Amino acid sequence: MEPEIITVGLDGSAESLVAARWAADEAHRRGAVLRLLHAWILLAAQAPDTAPERDQNVYARRVVHAATDAVRARHPHLRIIEDLVGDEPESALLRAAEESRLLVLGSRALSAWKSFVLGDISLSVVARAEGPVVLVRADAPGMPDGPRTPGGEPPDPAETAVAGPRVVVGVSLGGPARRLLEFAFDAAAGRGVLLQVVHGRPFPVQVYTPWGVDPDAAAEVTTAAENELRVALDPWRARYPDVPVQRTLLSDSPARAVVEAAHGAGLLVVGRRRQRRRPAPRIGPVAHAAVHHVTCPVAVVPHD
Repeated sequence: MEPEIITVGLDGSAESLVAARWAADEAHRRGAVLRLLHAWILLAAQAPDTAPERDQNVYARRVVHAATDAVRARHPHLRIIEDLVGDEPESALLRAAEESRLLVLGSRALSAWKSFVLGDISLSVVARAEGPVVLVRADAPGMPDGPRTPGGEPPDPAETAVAGPRVVVGVSLGGPARRLLEFAFDAAAGRGVLLQVVHGRPFPVQVYTPWGVDPDAAAEVTTAAENELRVALDPWRARYPDVPVQRTLLSDSPARAVVEAAHGAGLLVVGRRRQRRRPAPRIGPVAHAAVHHVTCPVAVVPHD
């Protein structure tokens, strides 16, 4: 059986170097091969014994070698593939996403201008990729490997803030979420940490009265939503019995619920519906909010 491949896209930035370290940790955890990819449309074809002073690809090689050195310092025995590709970055990254278990990219800061620059390539790749894409910021907290919850009992579902290392996944319950939940449970199981499942749903109009929220109506709606969430998770909890699960239900928009719950998490997992017929696919409001406002690594998982 061939080992999985985790690909990280390199562009010479500090963000892509941090992404390479994160991807190396993930490859080490999974026993996977790490592929360090740098795409440059002007990559020149030349003989392997070309003298250094005549090497037209010297910058591209430096980008990959710097990432290799950084990764080797953390995981000296990790299997690494250095890959220089003569193509547009977006095309090369989209192909890599099809061939890899994960595609990992660096994500810049959250200012309006830098987010716009990020959108030229990274967000377009996230919106079009056939496989999961993880965006890692240069200041992202690491994913520590912490102990499981003692006794395997989940914390109080009413508690929003969860302390300690964990994976957070946002679910909508509006359609099939097999790939999303499989990815999230697998990530939590591999790290030996809690999985916090977050569902945001604003109260319907009938809950409100002229003087505020009707507590009885709100309780009825909340109970129904909690039951839906429990039913959706039951098969996955049976499949991953060692993963402690925290259910978090918030009476807020899905995007705001996910951003709020992800504070302090090691990894956030969100879904993106495939939109093959659109000339310019979008990533959706929840993934968009996560990518721009969450500081931890964000995995965007495409699903039908």
